Amino acid sequence: MLRWRLAVSAILIPLFVTLFWLDARMGAAAPILLIVVIGLAVRGASEMVDLLCTRSFAPNRAIVAACCMLVSAAAWWGRFGHMPIKIPSDDNTLAQVMLAYSLTILVLFLLATYRYREPGASMETLGAELLIVSYIGVLLGVAAQLRWVAGADAGYLVIGSLLIVTKGGDIGAYFLGRLFGKRQMAPRLSPGKTWAGAVGALSGSAISAIVWLQYATPLFTPQGSDRWTSPDWISSALYGLIIGLTGLVGDLCESLIKRDVGKKDSAGLLPGFGGLLDLMDSVLYAGPVAYVLWKGLPLATWL
Repeated sequence: MLRWRLAVSAILIPLFVTLFWLDARMGAAAPILLIVVIGLAVRGASEMVDLLCTRSFAPNRAIVAACCMLVSAAAWWGRFGHMPIKIPSDDNTLAQVMLAYSLTILVLFLLATYRYREPGASMETLGAELLIVSYIGVLLGVAAQLRWVAGADAGYLVIGSLLIVTKGGDIGAYFLGRLFGKRQMAPRLSPGKTWAGAVGALSGSAISAIVWLQYATPLFTPQGSDRWTSPDWISSALYGLIIGLTGLVGDLCESLIKRDVGKKDSAGLLPGFGGLLDLMDSVLYAGPVAYVLWKGLPLATWL
């Protein structure tokens, strides 16, 4: 299983690094990232529909996928051509994400009234659809905003920090949990998670944050700029610890969904990994927190 995970990672990591490198060279509009976000939204929505199609839940796959696309891609409204919505000068398009989410709420309620036939299922289905759009569309839309939160030049430094710190936490949790894990942390939700694994997650996240922010920041320095310096290691470690803790909670939250509907994995997309949601659970949950930290901690020293 470990060898398979390493083999898949050896393919996926260079692939996404190449895509993000190309996207960075194409400017602040980030068209390749838009395609990636739309793909993640559609696949994530589909997996959530499969998870929640149980009991009296009957979410519509096409409707929720379209709504998730609308919300997650809202940060790009106005970035291409002439549109009535203008991008703010500071690139803060979170308001657009919330506007898109509000519109999807109206649409989902309207469709629920159209589909209503008899009491007993409408609210459950509507609740499931709103949950999917909230979990996939909104969280993915906020995570995409990291592309511009510290300036367009630093987009993939910031996105990289979220991905590397959360996955560094996963690696730390896996190895310390395997070596020393005895006491279960949440046996009813995730029997495989231990307190030793939690310590490994926090340690791995903190170390990953320090290494990434200290050594990767100079690589993103615009040519001719002398303002970019790496953040201090205390802020980097704090960022890593908070993101690591948030990612750990996010993993448990996805376990809550799966356990409640009686599923082990969100899908069988990749053997050894499960579905896309099993790969992205900690990243989605930690995205909004990462946005707050990049606004609140002295990480973006060039602004």
